[in-house]
Amino acid sequence: MSNWENNVRKVVPYTPGEQPNVPGMIKLNTNENPYPPSPKVIQAIRDFDTDKLRLYPDPTAGVLVNALAERYQVKPEQVFVGVGSDDVLAMCFLTFFNSGKPILFPDITYSFYDVWADVFRIPYEDQPLDANLCIRKEDYYKENGGVIFPNPNAPTGVLMELSDIEDIIKHNPDVICIVDEAYIDFGGVSALPLIDKYDNLLVVQTFSKSRSMAGSRIGYVFGNERLIKYLNDVKYSFNSYTMDQLTLVTGAASLADEDYFKETLDRIITTRERVKKELSELGFTMPDSKSNFLFISHPRVPAKELFLALREKNIYVRYFDKPRIDNMLRVTIGTDEEMDQFIAFLKEYLC
Repeated sequence: MSNWENNVRKVVPYTPGEQPNVPGMIKLNTNENPYPPSPKVIQAIRDFDTDKLRLYPDPTAGVLVNALAERYQVKPEQVFVGVGSDDVLAMCFLTFFNSGKPILFPDITYSFYDVWADVFRIPYEDQPLDANLCIRKEDYYKENGGVIFPNPNAPTGVLMELSDIEDIIKHNPDVICIVDEAYIDFGGVSALPLIDKYDNLLVVQTFSKSRSMAGSRIGYVFGNERLIKYLNDVKYSFNSYTMDQLTLVTGAASLADEDYFKETLDRIITTRERVKKELSELGFTMPDSKSNFLFISHPRVPAKELFLALREKNIYVRYFDKPRIDNMLRVTIGTDEEMDQFIAFLKEYLC
């Protein structure tokens, strides 16, 4: 090894879901929305003045921040935006988890958390989910340097009641608590109303799932004005221009179409509940997901075997080769037609 390599920051990187490009594939592995963005987003793209691309975007992302503030009935000073919720969460780690004490998050959860902790040299302790893959709030009562968890959790899809979330926040008044709500629109109640009650709470959401804009990379976080100021101070010390011109206007356009937003959510939720029933009839078990995916296992067929068999038919789902969940598959809810083909394959395979 060369001497300079002694000073390289080495981490085990996050592994994103596979992005295949196969004609006729059924892609159920990365929790993307199967429906297109709002027609208002498409129109905003058509109307976009491309001459603006020669100019730097507004560093405050004002048009998007103001639209988010209006939609969620908060002050613009309570909103921070970034390049997807991954960027926003990374900024939160960098800004707030600096006590030297370990931060706490579930052992089965979004697998970027431990990566950011390693990158930023933040100690952490993962807290085991219970036998039903639920977060135990009591595990988060002990001394720590911060708390973060998704609600609903990923990859399980299990939703925590708002009262339990508030209980965790109450037990951690001296550290920042982050609730990662990437999937909250598919069946949960947001912790957003609690930001005015607790000055140590941040609530993170994204356009990637419920708003069909994963390709635009828009994430945002709500918190009190002081927390958001700290985040902006770090952002302006890192990269002032995080959101591009086109993304800002299309994000605002999406927020202006509440009817389409609700219609798309209803379609996904209806399909999810139907597929839950059909999978159960085939012998699959799964937590009661309140997200846009299901976390399934079968008593007779190993998950990896089924993952590979599906892949052979160009049906892509997510397999995690990790302790406790290596016999489960995460399956995104696609269109009704896609899910029909998925179920049809399973029926034939399990015969």
